[in-house]
Amino acid sequence: MHATHAWHRAHRTPGPPVSTPETAAPTRQSATSAGTAPAPGRLGALGPVGLVLAGGVSVQFGGALAVTLMPRAGALGVVALRLLVAAVVLLVVCRPRLRGYSRADWGTVVVFGITMAAMNGLFYQAVDRIPLGTAVTLEVLGPLALSVLVSRRALNLVWAGLALAGVFLLGGGVGDLDPLGAAFALTAGAMWAAYIVFSGRTGRRFPQADGLALAMAVGAVLFLPLGVVESGTKLLDPVTLGLGAAVAILSSVLPYTLELLALRRLPASTFAIMMSLEPALAAAAGFLILDQTLSTMEAAAIALVIAASMGAVRTQVGRRGRPVAPEA
Repeated sequence: MHATHAWHRAHRTPGPPVSTPETAAPTRQSATSAGTAPAPGRLGALGPVGLVLAGGVSVQFGGALAVTLMPRAGALGVVALRLLVAAVVLLVVCRPRLRGYSRADWGTVVVFGITMAAMNGLFYQAVDRIPLGTAVTLEVLGPLALSVLVSRRALNLVWAGLALAGVFLLGGGVGDLDPLGAAFALTAGAMWAAYIVFSGRTGRRFPQADGLALAMAVGAVLFLPLGVVESGTKLLDPVTLGLGAAVAILSSVLPYTLELLALRRLPASTFAIMMSLEPALAAAAGFLILDQTLSTMEAAAIALVIAASMGAVRTQVGRRGRPVAPEA
């Protein structure tokens, strides 16, 4: 991904995002604003729902492409390439200023970058060991848990129970699930929840997408040595570089651009519910690109987690009487 695994994670208009843990939803948005959106053009003709679906497909097929690249560059190498290319694109497009920020501002963006790097690194370690659809299903439990915890409605216990049932089916009910891969996916989900929190904080401190661009650069700088240690000169192979750039575009730049355009005309609550379909899209990408099939039990587990995510979002909307703010 996620968070994760972009421009990734693209908020409401206008101005920086104002979401907090109290309004977090299990979605993939980044700390951006409409000021960085490209002109809708032909993309806008897809309609907001089509844009969201196209963004989700792009993310998950980008993840599937990343899995195919891992034998060439390793999981850490793929993450390094994805973060580096995405950081370069964002820095060129946003051209963030570096002066005028406090020490607290820089501390926030550094922590945001660390969280982003950890989220991506852990998730790619997971998909290197377990099917893509399963990994995304486990990862989405992080934002879902945050969404449930910040809500005080008893109904959220139902959604938590559904999610736990899905985890049981994926873990206890599926004997061949790699425990280390599952642990990586769950930890990536925890980082995704942290990403949500720091995405909102960064958006309040930095204009437009400046904070995201700087945080992505921090993540790239931190992760590049790990990728070099694992893959060395393999990262300089033209084919590897090209595929890594494709992963960055598909998993980061393109989906967040599409989602930003969609949020101009789509209620945030509807967007959040649609983003809950990510595990299903990941399973489809895994099947079509990686030949990863799902058992009946695994499909049921994914369906339970999707239902829990949708239910948690709808409960938040009902509690406040207004749309929730989408986050990473």
